[in-house]
Amino acid sequence: MPSRSRRARGFLTLRRLIFDVAGTLPEVGRLEETLKWGQPAYLTPETGSGSTIRLGLPKGGGFAIYADCQTTLISEFREVFPDDFEYEGTRAVRFRNTAEITAGKLRLLISRALTYHLKAPAD
Repeated sequence: MPSRSRRARGFLTLRRLIFDVAGTLPEVGRLEETLKWGQPAYLTPETGSGSTIRLGLPKGGGFAIYADCQTTLISEFREVFPDDFEYEGTRAVRFRNTAEITAGKLRLLISRALTYHLKAPAD
């Protein structure tokens, strides 16, 4: 099980990545950081463009980035990267340490979450 300091570094790495991705997406507006169920949560209150992203501690240890399990976010991400991450059903991508955080790939999940409620562009 990762130590407290490793989990904290993992949370901070994911938090920075969430804010970094949000900064590249003007359509999401201001990103709000709050607590939901005692976990850091990230919302798009001005535009309503996104689905809430949370950071938390899964029961099996490590740390995770959570998406609303009523969305298709985790299942879509899992289709693209089936073997690249450890998944917790339709709710989370789990990590044991910060080395497992693949920023390039996770940017896709975060970007999709922050724009989940926007209409897909017409073909």
